[in-house]
Amino acid sequence: MKASKKLLAVILALVVGAVVSGCGGGSPESRDLNLGVATGWDEAAVVANLSKIVMEEDLDYGEVRLQELELGPVIQGVASGDLDAYQDIWLPNHQAQIDEVGNDVVLLDPWYDGTTEFGIGVPYYMNITTIPELNETGVTEILGIEPGAIISERIPDSVIPTYNLNQEYVESSTPGMLSEVDRRYDNQEEFAFVPWRPHWMNARYNFKFLEDPEDALGDLNDGATIQSIVNEDLPDDDPVAYAFLDAVTLTEEQVNEIENINPNDYEESARTWLEDNRDVVQPWIDAAREAEES
Repeated sequence: MKASKKLLAVILALVVGAVVSGCGGGSPESRDLNLGVATGWDEAAVVANLSKIVMEEDLDYGEVRLQELELGPVIQGVASGDLDAYQDIWLPNHQAQIDEVGNDVVLLDPWYDGTTEFGIGVPYYMNITTIPELNETGVTEILGIEPGAIISERIPDSVIPTYNLNQEYVESSTPGMLSEVDRRYDNQEEFAFVPWRPHWMNARYNFKFLEDPEDALGDLNDGATIQSIVNEDLPDDDPVAYAFLDAVTLTEEQVNEIENINPNDYEESARTWLEDNRDVVQPWIDAAREAEES
């Protein structure tokens, strides 16, 4: 009889423990998270590394894993549940990709508080201000970025034919393009490339975005919002993570500041920046803790 009572007590304790751990996504040490990072999107790496550090160190997550993929697979990964979230959706730029995943993701409010810009740029020492004036220069190519980026479709499919440009759009990786920009800029060569903001390039180089009088870039000429998407199940499965991601907010100045610390290691950049900016992330932590207690 005593043995039966002991066994019953053990079973009851396990059941109660399971119920308690099921509320709020489990004990902190048992929680983990998978964040996507799109290759070449620096602000995505910045906010993901910042989230990882704060969630592991302040919210005691066991592990927040960062997985780098091309943009399309990242979005599909969030929709399928292989990834929990991705924090760098530009709208309306990525609207078509979001439409494809429908109700499988939840779109959060914008976390980026600043101005976005995307287009074709040239260094300050080139005496042109519009895209069609590229034909009046010695530039033979437009230095581009990853093939999965919408601008890598828009320039060859729309911009070049609209203005009958002599230049060829050359796809590359973002680091590859920036390496070439750095070399040509130092040599004061004429060149055209694909800049955007927020990005550390805006602080590193003096350049200008070329005007697009025929609006060949379409909605890329309009300012975008930068938002996060999470898997549809995350709000229920991990309300702490959901509340944290929904509370994240950064200004353009803060994003550029983090990127500029060390563009080759955004984890180090985020850690260094956090030393003097704990007040910025404290509201994110507070929101997550409030969700944990509710």
